[in-house]
Amino acid sequence: MTVAVYSTPLRARFRGLSTRDGVLLRGPAGWAEFSPFWDYDAAESLPWLRAAVESATRGHPAPVRDSIPVNVTVPAVGPDRARAIVAASGCRTAKVKVAEPGQDLDDDVARVAAVRAALGPAGRVRIDANGGWDVATAVAALPVLDRASGGLEYAEQPCRTVAELAAVRRAVAVPIAADESVRRAADPFEVRRAGAADVVVLKVQPLGGVRACLDLAEGLGLPVVVSSALESSVGIAMGVALAAALPELPYDCGLATVQLFERDVTRNPLLPVNGELPVRPAVPDDLAPAPEATAARWRERLADVARRGGIDLEALA
Repeated sequence: MTVAVYSTPLRARFRGLSTRDGVLLRGPAGWAEFSPFWDYDAAESLPWLRAAVESATRGHPAPVRDSIPVNVTVPAVGPDRARAIVAASGCRTAKVKVAEPGQDLDDDVARVAAVRAALGPAGRVRIDANGGWDVATAVAALPVLDRASGGLEYAEQPCRTVAELAAVRRAVAVPIAADESVRRAADPFEVRRAGAADVVVLKVQPLGGVRACLDLAEGLGLPVVVSSALESSVGIAMGVALAAALPELPYDCGLATVQLFERDVTRNPLLPVNGELPVRPAVPDDLAPAPEATAARWRERLADVARRGGIDLEALA
């Protein structure tokens, strides 16, 4: 199995990161990505490797659509920059990061209002707090942001725990989407049992692959948004494959994050055109070598996760 390591600066800090890196694997079915964040230990990184192995060796299920509507993702930037990001995207939906450490609700309101102005009245605005609020803060902030946005499509992961999500959902009119409470949960079905979400966000790598996500979506029985784990176009193609295979796709997907990279791994990146991504693979034909220390660290991590998971990468070539 061919292994290549990529590393690229980000255009703005995202999830606390200024650089994104990961491993690209090529097997008999094509290229795939393994890029768990560095705060994930070997056990939590194993589904990411299983997802990559599945894509590289088995390929993807047959698509039922040939393009995927996507949102533009707006980091925790100032209103002028937020407006420019949305205007340049061509997307009809924007996901706006809120609850950034070091910022306050006024910053969030200004960003959300700027996004609404850039989208116009017909666009859709959703926010993502990444679990950054407690229940009381979320219950106070969401109506304010709902007004500033002209009506939120939903609020993603306002609090950390399933119980907190359920409490917020009972207290506010804004629909609630669960992300971390599904992909980092010992029991992802607790979200449904607790009545904690109206929508679930599924990400292929953290959840173990396209087929595992399809099974999870069927079991949860809630509307699905397929989203990125901040991957290169190779990883985004895995998310696109999931979105293309879902029986229903009622929401725009969060897969337009290659725009956050200073440099992608391919000359033909998966970037939205008129708010949609094509359903196709991505080939890393413009891979800038990662710094040697970064490449060595990733190769060591790949070998460790594969060993712990009983995965023989050489046998999969």
